Amino acid sequence: MKKFILLFIFLSVGTQAQIIRKYSNEFLNIGAGARGLAMGGAVISNQNDVYSPMWNPAGLLGVERDWQAAAMHAEYFESIAKYDYIAFAKPLDNNGGVFAVSIVRLGVDNILNTTQLIDGEGNIDYDRITQFSQADYAALVSYAFHPNGSQKLDVGVNAKLVYRNVGKFATGYGFGFDIGAIYHADNGYNYGFMLRDATTTVNFWTINQKELSAIVNGEEFNPAPTDKLEITLPKLNAGVSKNFEINQSLELLPEVGINVDFAKTAALVSTDFASITPYAGAELKYNKLLFVRLGINRFQTVTDIEDLSRNVSFQPSAGVGIQYRGLTLDYAITNSGIGGSNFFSNFFSLKLDMGDFRN
Repeated sequence: MKKFILLFIFLSVGTQAQIIRKYSNEFLNIGAGARGLAMGGAVISNQNDVYSPMWNPAGLLGVERDWQAAAMHAEYFESIAKYDYIAFAKPLDNNGGVFAVSIVRLGVDNILNTTQLIDGEGNIDYDRITQFSQADYAALVSYAFHPNGSQKLDVGVNAKLVYRNVGKFATGYGFGFDIGAIYHADNGYNYGFMLRDATTTVNFWTINQKELSAIVNGEEFNPAPTDKLEITLPKLNAGVSKNFEINQSLELLPEVGINVDFAKTAALVSTDFASITPYAGAELKYNKLLFVRLGINRFQTVTDIEDLSRNVSFQPSAGVGIQYRGLTLDYAITNSGIGGSNFFSNFFSLKLDMGDFRN
């Protein structure tokens, strides 16, 4: 039943394309790395490793020697979807910048295809049900640098290529850019900004009308849409963080911030121009060896369909991590549903810092 519902979701997103959509390429807004996901995305100003391109590419400047590599696997929506990420980052000796390449995939397999459930004469034939897979891919090429050599300001850019496949029904190709910055103040505070799809991201869709269409009693259902161009509007993430040393063994790193969509959504503050929702998260570090993390984000107003009352919904998250020399293993769990539903997602990520590993 869950995957049958997803069939409608993917077909509506992938084939009923508008020129501008509120929700497009949303898989790139999930983030990567169990650390950031456990903190509810509260890493815009403090993620400083190979996972940075998915949060703020300016954070890549934290990769200061040798190279870093990372991999993540997630059982998303209680294993309905598989979410994977691999990345590599390396400083460039000639100018002090950092270069990175990342690959992202979010896919759902064994979705029921019911478009041909009813034959041409109007009879229901369950033998006509087949299965298909849907997957979204993205490749990010990132570069971070200090403008004019200033060590207080980090700037990073993502160039991203997107490929989306909805079985035999539709395929889409897209491209776009992200821009991020982190300012390190003298008082220890870090201010981070990430403008996703800064120039808008454009997806071009190709629809297989033969596979999508169904003709019953001479009437055609599921006609191909006329618009096959999809534009993703920019999104802004902004946060501030500071690391506090509690004692010789314990450190606390909190961050608070806002996410801004330049469209009217179900966010707590929503206008025709922009919608704003807050987030917060924290990481407790013990001897830079063990980590405990908490986060909260995705605040929105939800209307109860029974009494039409309006309630505030949010997504909590938590996780742990362990680091030994150059290896870091992290785990995160998030509630991916709305209104307290029981859809949980589990994330596991591994990072190798060759600079620490060799030393």
